[in-house]
Amino acid sequence: MNIGKKAIDKPKAKNMLEFFTLKTKAFGLDISDLSLKIVQLKKKGNFFALSSFGEFSIEPGIIKEGEIREPEALLKIIKKALKEVKGKNLQTKYVLSSLPEEKAFLEVIQMPKMKEEELKKAISFEVENYIPLSIKEVYFDFQVIPPVFEQLDRLDVLIAALPKKIVDVYVSVFKKAGLKPKALEVESQAICRALIKKELSSFPLLIIDLGATKTGFIIFSGHSLRYTTSIPVSSQTFTEAISKTLKINLKKAEELKIQYGLLPKTGVQLKGKGGNFQKEITQEKKIFEALIPSLTDLTEQIKKHLDFYLTHNGQEPPSLKKRNPEKVLLCGGGANLRGLPECLTELLQIPVELGNPWVNILPQPKIEIPQMEYQQSLKYATALGLALRGTQDD
Repeated sequence: MNIGKKAIDKPKAKNMLEFFTLKTKAFGLDISDLSLKIVQLKKKGNFFALSSFGEFSIEPGIIKEGEIREPEALLKIIKKALKEVKGKNLQTKYVLSSLPEEKAFLEVIQMPKMKEEELKKAISFEVENYIPLSIKEVYFDFQVIPPVFEQLDRLDVLIAALPKKIVDVYVSVFKKAGLKPKALEVESQAICRALIKKELSSFPLLIIDLGATKTGFIIFSGHSLRYTTSIPVSSQTFTEAISKTLKINLKKAEELKIQYGLLPKTGVQLKGKGGNFQKEITQEKKIFEALIPSLTDLTEQIKKHLDFYLTHNGQEPPSLKKRNPEKVLLCGGGANLRGLPECLTELLQIPVELGNPWVNILPQPKIEIPQMEYQQSLKYATALGLALRGTQDD
């Protein structure tokens, strides 16, 4: 899907629903409140290689909950980032960018089977029933979801919409930076493209994207995401909990979080001698206890949204409907918290593992390359998913 099609190409677009037809390669640009990440891939046989990448900080306040508050400040950061990427210099000005999940409206709806032109018109009337804004206030697009198990007399259609006032600022900043937006999509779509092999799963998957300021909750089954929302518990929440409990600054708290994580639940043996060993155990326990409330909050939020999905979502074929996810995949920088998969497995009673952002990029089972360690790649999941689409001719 390309939500910002009309914003990108105002003079030529006859309507929002035209498919974007530029036959050119593009790099992926993932923008969040506190950082931006760039990835460009290049074709290598039947797979891909990492050509360019980089992560750059964004000062707090420039972007707030996905809304660009200081466009000129963001513009300077983007221009600097374009010049300082690692690897090869970017070979294109065309960009595929993510749009903020917390500002998006995504819904899977059912429509009777009909011709494409008829479906476009029908969706234009139907979409307003699923968003809290006027159709004149949003950009939207849709995608027909291929059936997995049976052919029915109806279509499953994923619709996505974002407020024009949000999207227009992103497009304006990109163009001022000398970039040519090829497509804009909600970050959850890019994450699914990165983590799910061939973008197909015969059973429901839950993806938890633990970012710096928020956590993404994504249900994927069949060929498409089915439900997505944001959880206000983040990697930063865990850091702040340590800082408050131990009365230390955030920098030191972040260091301790990385060092110890949730070790008591993992059975990891710590090494030490004499008094130092006891001190290490005491420190480990303090960190673990400081993280418990945040871990509990995250778990309860996941359970709440999972329950909502299972009890309210009726848009899947019978074989996919109302089934608990069989697996949870973790991504985002916060996914590297030591012991997190084990703790969530125990608390959710669902197998939890770290996702593999290279599953559709590198020959498997390889999960890292010399330029980027596996742990680092988890926070690049959105950018890698965007870059993967950027290798395709839409």
